[in-house]
Amino acid sequence: MKKSISVVIPNYNGKHLLEMYLSSVINALTVADTLYELIIVDDCSKDDSVNFIRENYPQTVLLINERNRGFSYTCNQGINVAKMELTLLLNSDVQLSADYFESQWKYFEHSDTFGVMGRIMSKDGTKIEDAARILFFNGCRLKANRFYYSNDPDAESYTAYLSGANALVDTAKLKELGGFDEIFSPFSSEDSDLSTRAWLIGWKCYYEHSSVCYHQVSGSIRKQLKSDFVKTVYYRNRFIFHSIHLTGFRASVWPVYVVIAESLLKLITGKVWILKSLKDYRNTDADIRFSVDRLNALKVKHRSTTNIQGVMQLINSSIEGKSVVRL
Repeated sequence: MKKSISVVIPNYNGKHLLEMYLSSVINALTVADTLYELIIVDDCSKDDSVNFIRENYPQTVLLINERNRGFSYTCNQGINVAKMELTLLLNSDVQLSADYFESQWKYFEHSDTFGVMGRIMSKDGTKIEDAARILFFNGCRLKANRFYYSNDPDAESYTAYLSGANALVDTAKLKELGGFDEIFSPFSSEDSDLSTRAWLIGWKCYYEHSSVCYHQVSGSIRKQLKSDFVKTVYYRNRFIFHSIHLTGFRASVWPVYVVIAESLLKLITGKVWILKSLKDYRNTDADIRFSVDRLNALKVKHRSTTNIQGVMQLINSSIEGKSVVRL
């Protein structure tokens, strides 16, 4: 059961990446033999990306930000204009295999599917960078860095979240969620937040091991930014993510946990950039409340009582007694 696809690619100074990988995307769509549109959103690039797209891919829907706005905002511009049944959220530094979509159609036969992601390999194909993720608690922190996959071609593997680098999702559901939460701009945590919101509403996220793509490590925007800035944003957004999604006892102790467990040791070891992470995090209190209220409203609308513990239990129980490879 094939469906039409809108491909949304954010771009920032990525002409060299588009030159290397965009043809693989079009080839995979051609092999899939389905109706598609290609949407590239340029985040005010300083290189010649825009001219390259116009000259070499004139069929592309090209949107251009007036100023640099970051990943979430940039992707949302493409999501807003997407017209097809499914939307592929794709990074510019990802190469798709020719048969990438072949094994993914089946997931959208389920009415509660939010989306599916494929196996992300290193550029040279020697290492699995991303597979299905298991969700678990480490203290107050939500973590999903335990990977697994199944070699059973008929298996449907749940994943805690879909990588923003190659997520094929239901367009209507994506738009109902409002796309990525722009509280996470300029980057980091937005894909885990999007998938977590989908799970909490009652929609499922899957991983398909036979769908393979290749990723150029550090080929995206983060390579172009200073490391302290990246770390500052990363931790700020990690704090925000947990403030949105923790409930119960862990939510009540999270403000203290942030200071003691997440920040104090870094300060002692001279990582003073964490102070800016904390300050910027504190300045998002109103935005965090808005994000929580919006999520709760959607849960009420869809009559969902699912919580984080329920998602954990569902993923863990789905692989109990089954032959899976853990990474």
